[in-house]
Formats: sequence, structure tokens, C-alpha cells
Amino acid sequence: MFPEYRDLISRLKTEDARFAKLFDLHNQLDQQIKNMEERIVSATQQEIEVLKKEKLKLKDELYVLLKSHTS
Repeated sequence: MFPEYRDLISRLKTEDARFAKLFDLHNQLDQQIKNMEERIVSATQQEIEVLKKEKLKLKDELYVLLKSHTS
């Protein structure tokens, strides 16, 4: 996610508690979705779609935070 911001992401994960929390939640959702899609965890397609939308919302929030630190 956002390879062009790799260094900034590393820094913000240690310096910005909100960013770190959102980043961790995004990664947790990503793993949960993968487990559902691979049928490791039972889920309906609708449940997967809801989580994907939540993950996308988090990604958008993370991007806004990244951009605010590059201005």
C-alpha cells in the first residue's frame, strides 16, 4: 500500500498514534478478507463486500493523513 510513501509510513507508525491505529486496522481487515475469500473463515459475499468497503474507507483516511504530512 502506497509504496511511494514507504519511509513516511514507517515514521508515522511510530510517531502518530491515530495513523498507527488506522494502519493496523487496515491490515487486520485485509487479513480477515483474505481468510474469508479463501474459505478459511465462513462468510457470505455480502459480509466480504462490507469489509472491503470499510477497508477502502480506511485506506482513504490513511492517504489523507499521508498527504497532510507531505504538504
